[in-house]
Amino acid sequence: MRFARPLPADELHDVYRAHVSAVYAFLAYSVPVDVAEELTSATFERVVRHWGRFDERRSSQRTWILAIARNLLTDYYRQRRHRLGPSLDEHPELEERMATGDDPADKQASVETIKGWLSMLSAREREVVAMRYGADLTTAEIGRLLDLSEANVLQISSRALRRLRKELSDREVTGNA
Repeated sequence: MRFARPLPADELHDVYRAHVSAVYAFLAYSVPVDVAEELTSATFERVVRHWGRFDERRSSQRTWILAIARNLLTDYYRQRRHRLGPSLDEHPELEERMATGDDPADKQASVETIKGWLSMLSAREREVVAMRYGADLTTAEIGRLLDLSEANVLQISSRALRRLRKELSDREVTGNA
């Protein structure tokens, strides 16, 4: 059933303020900053255009909005067919700059480092971790969004974090950090 209720400007402002950080964080886990900004903007354009389809009985606003963001991200990858972003192996100067603390790009380098860590995970694990820690969704919300049980979401998240800990520990031991 389609609801033809338009989104009033004041409510749009509230919805945007309440969810823009979560949408951006979710997207920024996977793509460069400029792409995350574009996809965040496109997400809210779709929110405005399709507000009449939102049904609060089926999901929360955040879950519905993040489903839109997830679909846009999927479309982005279908068009590009590869992931973007530097790795520390290819750009060791990023790690050196982070260590000195003098570089104003430290925050961006840290984001790129985290993206590098996340690249060690499968696509499903990355998506769950981004939704849980980037978008701050509950396991129940992630489960509904990805059509998984809460137990499966917890298992995927736990497995992903264990894999990251092991991989980073192994790199530290071998000196490939």
